Amino acid sequence: MNKLKFEKGGGLLPVIAQDYRTGEILMLAYINSEAWEKTLSTGKAHYWSRSRNKLWLKGESSNHVQLVKEILVDCDEDTVVYRVEQLGGAACHKGYRSCFFRRLEGREFLVKDEPVFNPREVYKK
Repeated sequence: MNKLKFEKGGGLLPVIAQDYRTGEILMLAYINSEAWEKTLSTGKAHYWSRSRNKLWLKGESSNHVQLVKEILVDCDEDTVVYRVEQLGGAACHKGYRSCFFRRLEGREFLVKDEPVFNPREVYKK
């Protein structure tokens, strides 16, 4: 198997999570080699949380797990697309289906989508 070039990104590479049915972009996150191997072995999207500095199974707190249906790797082997089935209806920790729930209009970011869940209820923070 070819290897991803983690060294090019200082140990982290970007991953785009995309709905495998609709093509909708759900989120962008990062992986290290541990997250990559865990994703390959479990079929569930694992990432490296830069803010928490730890391995992260998507949905470990919310139960909004991403089942990986297909993996695409770019020509430089330093960017990945996970084509996923998004369980629970939402990828975004702010309660939206996609992390890209705002659109630039003029110089303002305007919310274009409705939330799927209330993060305060799901995360109990």
